[in-house]
Amino acid sequence: MGLFSAKDREFESKLNLLASVVEAHGGQVVSRHVQRRGVSSGGADKMGDPFSRRTLLSPGRAREIAEACRQRGVGVAVFANPLTDHQRAVLADMFGCPVLTGEDL
Repeated sequence: MGLFSAKDREFESKLNLLASVVEAHGGQVVSRHVQRRGVSSGGADKMGDPFSRRTLLSPGRAREIAEACRQRGVGVAVFANPLTDHQRAVLADMFGCPVLTGEDL
């Protein structure tokens, strides 16, 4: 999963690269989730706002991903973006599994 700017036209290829790294480490990609920043009405005005310090995601997207993790029995969630230790802890608690980044792989 990842947070990408609305201006980022390469987000799919970034997710594909991350998926190939996960698979090279013996993992299986069961789902992909994208949070686009600046896509919604008025969202472009928020591009300069800081990311969520807690989750890097909107509350709705975080709940959606947490539900998907529970339904699919996900063992590890992998983010395309760097995360702080606090974000990892909050997301791991929400998702019910460890949270890694592409940098960890």
